[in-house]
Amino acid sequence: MRRSLALTSIGAALVAPRIVFAQTATAAPMRLASLPFDAGSEIFYATELGLFAKNGIDAKVQAMQSGPAVAAAIASGALEAGFSNAVSIAAAAKRGIPLVFIAPAAIYQSAAPSSVLMVKADSPIHSGKDLIGKTVGTNGLKNIGQYAPALWIDKTGGDSSTVKFVEIPPAEDYAAIDSGRIDACNVAEPQITEMKPIARILAKPYDTLGEGWMIAGWFANRNWAEKNPDTVLRFQATMRETAVWANHNHEKSADLLAKWTQLDAKLIRSGVRATFAEGALTPQMVQPSIDLAARYKLFDGAFPAADIIFQPKR
Repeated sequence: MRRSLALTSIGAALVAPRIVFAQTATAAPMRLASLPFDAGSEIFYATELGLFAKNGIDAKVQAMQSGPAVAAAIASGALEAGFSNAVSIAAAAKRGIPLVFIAPAAIYQSAAPSSVLMVKADSPIHSGKDLIGKTVGTNGLKNIGQYAPALWIDKTGGDSSTVKFVEIPPAEDYAAIDSGRIDACNVAEPQITEMKPIARILAKPYDTLGEGWMIAGWFANRNWAEKNPDTVLRFQATMRETAVWANHNHEKSADLLAKWTQLDAKLIRSGVRATFAEGALTPQMVQPSIDLAARYKLFDGAFPAADIIFQPKR
């Protein structure tokens, strides 16, 4: 079932009608931000390939070090759209902050995991039970990077309530593990490959949610999205085009990702690459993350994923 969902999501764009946008005198301005790793790389590729300009968007793109920072910038109006996981956006919605997803980004496939739980190469930790009372790093607290490892820990003999989760920016994963400051870390590519000389993969915690769900997506303030539906449609078209290109051009995209992450392109090429959704965002892709967050009491009760998805009328 999950596998079918993944294949449907990836293939949808192949049968979707191509949208032709009317030419405008001036391109629609969008200030955008993502995190400097593979799963959030689409806006970097779209910038380098000229796809934003092609679709009538004047994009100002930047890399930020944490999801909460991106969310805060969008909530305040400093950005129009950014990259985040569904847990964070769901939590914001529960607090009355009108954040909504406008396009999917990376989807999870167990055969090509772009996020894993890692420990130092000589660590005695081999199961969730071994992490009782330990410290685990993640790129953001109270999001998918914390709760998926928590679920894996609880399912493999541990007790996640005893684990201290700490926020570690992706660029600091290597040093945090190597120094022993943390016992394990939820790591995304290309940092997974960067860390292999000193660390080993402990688990694929995202497997606990199944296949084909959205790891993270592109979100905006609902108020902005409702006032700018044409810009949202242009952004969606750009992300679909970028997803198709990225899924089929790993060699070329490695050079572009290296430019934005300051990592060696050879390192990126040797790692597992993210798979991007080529079709429209569906509630089924988001619901697993909402249910996970509700399980760990981030908010009171799950709710329909459609509540945090914005789709302008064509």
